[in-house]
Amino acid sequence: MDCTVQEGPQALMSDGDAIGRAGIGRCETLIRPHIRRTPVIEIDAADAGLEARPLWLKLELLQHSGSFKARGAFANLLMRKVPPSGVVAASGGNHGAAVAYAAMKLNVPAKIFVPSVSSSAKVARIRDYGAALVIEGDRYADALAASEMWAAKTGALPVHAFDQDETMLGQGTLGVELEAQAPQIDTLLVAVGGGGLIAGIAAWYGGRIKVIGVEPVAAPTLTKALAAGHPIDAEAGGVAADSLAPRRVGERVFPIVKQYVHSVVLVADAAIVEAQKKLWQTVRIVAEPGGAAAFSALLSGAYRPAAGERVGIVVSGGNSAAVDFDK
Repeated sequence: MDCTVQEGPQALMSDGDAIGRAGIGRCETLIRPHIRRTPVIEIDAADAGLEARPLWLKLELLQHSGSFKARGAFANLLMRKVPPSGVVAASGGNHGAAVAYAAMKLNVPAKIFVPSVSSSAKVARIRDYGAALVIEGDRYADALAASEMWAAKTGALPVHAFDQDETMLGQGTLGVELEAQAPQIDTLLVAVGGGGLIAGIAAWYGGRIKVIGVEPVAAPTLTKALAAGHPIDAEAGGVAADSLAPRRVGERVFPIVKQYVHSVVLVADAAIVEAQKKLWQTVRIVAEPGGAAAFSALLSGAYRPAAGERVGIVVSGGNSAAVDFDK
């Protein structure tokens, strides 16, 4: 099956700004038949033990494959020419599941490399979608190196988890939806791993709202890059290591983030786990650690909204093994 778009990615980027509002809007039209319009719910922060104020949660954990990554996966497979050897991806888990899902739906071969830190839930999803799976090394960087070797050997199309224009365009479509669903928000909290999601969203909004990055203390990729003025290696550990610890933020990602992201805050592992519990207790959703990280910035006080500030939060993934948060 030929699943490529004949006009190619250049047609989607003809506005002169590869990752900009016009390109993201056209990408959204292209991938719309293949993705879910995930819901936004309004809650009272007081229900989570915070000062009373409305909060808007974008429930992207309800997306196909269990995370926002399906957006970028479909963007890559529809905007780029897929060779007979198919596609290859390296992932902490969510991107791999998304590429496997998109490949299954578009009937192309897929090989996914993941590190040993990938959760059993994510590994199971990749296998369930029919992709060939290889567990390689202890961290995302190990899986990435192995995937690059496979691409060079077979000619398979590499689909990068974050540092690819098509990936960022796809992730930016979350912003298209959110602006229509919650036009009143002033501020949006977004978890950061390699930075593809926050770059795409921030490029869509273009400074019209305050976009705040949230990173684990144990994996401060963007924090260290901003301090250095360019991407550098950072620690890659913590409870969210399978989704928010790629070692360094993307080279393509960084200038977009530097231009449009307001600031970045750091959260401890304990705060992320507490956010998982609060999301379950408050709205009965099970978010994985990376998916709950943005919410943890509010619970821990890492981000303190001003009086009257209208805050949105991206709950970005739900590929987590069953946990009894009621204990």
